[in-house]
Amino acid sequence: MPHVIVKQWPGKSEQQKQQLADAITKAVTAILGYGKESVSVGIEVVQPAAWLEEVYNPDILGKWDTLYQKPGYDPSQF
Repeated sequence: MPHVIVKQWPGKSEQQKQQLADAITKAVTAILGYGKESVSVGIEVVQPAAWLEEVYNPDILGKWDTLYQKPGYDPSQF
C-alpha cells in the first residue's frame, strides 16, 4: 500500500497537483505492480522560509540514506 507524500513550495495550480498525483500513481502501479486503489498521494505545501526546518533537516538530511534522488541545491540558500 504505497503512500507518497510530495512536499513543495507554493505556487502550483490544483490542476498541476492533480497531474502530478496522477503521474505518480501511474508510475507506482506500473513499476511496483499495485492496483490504483492501493496507492495514495498527498501534496503538502511548505513555505520557503520553513523549508529548512520542516523538510530539509528532518526529511532529507535526516533520512539521507533512504533517498533515491538526492537534491542538488545548497540548503544554506534558505
